[in-house]
Amino acid sequence: MQIAELEHKSIQYRKTILSSIAQAGAGHTGGSLSCTDILNVLYNRVMRIDPHDPTWAERDRYIHSKGHSVEVLYAVLADKGFFPAEKLATMGRGGSHWVGHPTRKVPGIEQNTGALGHGLSVAVGMALAAKQDNRDYRVFTLMGDGELTEGSVWEASMSAAFYKLDNLVVIIDRNTLQITGRTENVMALEPLADRFTAFGYAVRTVDGNDIAALVDIFAQTPFEPGKPNLIIARTTKGKGVSFIEDAAEWHHHVPTATELERALAELDQAEQRWQERYATIATR
Repeated sequence: MQIAELEHKSIQYRKTILSSIAQAGAGHTGGSLSCTDILNVLYNRVMRIDPHDPTWAERDRYIHSKGHSVEVLYAVLADKGFFPAEKLATMGRGGSHWVGHPTRKVPGIEQNTGALGHGLSVAVGMALAAKQDNRDYRVFTLMGDGELTEGSVWEASMSAAFYKLDNLVVIIDRNTLQITGRTENVMALEPLADRFTAFGYAVRTVDGNDIAALVDIFAQTPFEPGKPNLIIARTTKGKGVSFIEDAAEWHHHVPTATELERALAELDQAEQRWQERYATIATR
């Protein structure tokens, strides 16, 4: 999928995320919107997957470690055809597998997550298995920056470096906000790149809401042979909707009917600008 198409997908995914959360009456709005562009590029440009065969042995693996922001994952998996989009309407309802954290009962989800700090350990194990089995699939995992205060993250990091897992790509959704406020006020993380470098990663930083920049950075992996890859994706929490952006109160806020209408109207305007931009390019 080309850059223009990916940019359009992100707008559509954000509409789906907001509508799903409003309908379910629960969800992690800000964190899902911040990492929308990352999952968009991974699933539509980078990863080797087959929605018709979710357990294909040669598939790339994706672990959604920041499992509380599951709504973005549901939106992308539905769009890719892992399950009918109509299933999103059951989110949060009794008896539905589409719940507030990822579960393997949903097609396309590799691992139950949501207990923060565990996703990286699972991803390390999968990447190590690929090496031992002489398979060329890669393992991707997305962590929230607030998640990095979990000690298991750093234990897994030591293993990733020790076993030279250059088939592992770790992405940090660096939106600088967690449920209780700024990460630097809750538990300071900086200098973040230096810390991961010290643990043996090859580290790069990217604008995590820039589609073209994301495509470019993923194309560069592996950054260094024999080193696990770490991408610090600098994002804006709530990206795409002005009154949600960079607002801690939207960590777990459900849009009211009025807020949903305003948000969707902004995204409609973004879609209109996208159409006008590429119409102009096409006529040059």
